Amino acid sequence: MAKIVVYYAHPGQTFSRANSAMAKKARQIEGVTFVDLYAEYPRHDIDVDKEQARLLAHDVIVFQFPLYWYSTPSLLKEWQDLVLQHGFAYGHGGDKLADKTLLLAITVGGSDEAYTKDGYQQHSLRAFLTPLEQTARLCQMRFAVPYVLFSALKAEEATELAHHVDGYAELLTRLRDEQFDLRDAGAEEVLTASDILIKSEA
Repeated sequence: MAKIVVYYAHPGQTFSRANSAMAKKARQIEGVTFVDLYAEYPRHDIDVDKEQARLLAHDVIVFQFPLYWYSTPSLLKEWQDLVLQHGFAYGHGGDKLADKTLLLAITVGGSDEAYTKDGYQQHSLRAFLTPLEQTARLCQMRFAVPYVLFSALKAEEATELAHHVDGYAELLTRLRDEQFDLRDAGAEEVLTASDILIKSEA
């Protein structure tokens, strides 16, 4: 089985529906290490040695977060700045994360139509995630197709949101059991719950 660590970054959890539900489900999955970055580092005093050791102990690294101003919440960015050091994650001798997988599990407020050249965002969602994709490449990691919930603020709790959370649990479980084909998923721009759940039933 693959060892998975989920890094959850949400500074406004009190007001969160989607990410809170996803986090609750991820915590319940056997074999998944769950790290709430804002709970663990409320003063942003990141323990670099601890985090590097945690990365070394896992095969799949998941960043779960709401997209904030086309980027990650600040603590997750600081985590990257400090933990992914030269000589550890990249550069001379920096191959410690080679062949691991990076997966983004994100929520966005806009619709999928908004993230097109004709939509109000004028770019695809993947275009905004380019810095994270290139980070994975620099660290010699595999960048998995992001798992996304569009229109997260408007998602109906009993239908769209529940469907998304179920898809997240299925994705993590299949990654853990090494039953998720990254090469097959690579043809997609993003993955949604329907992609995961339909494929699991096929």
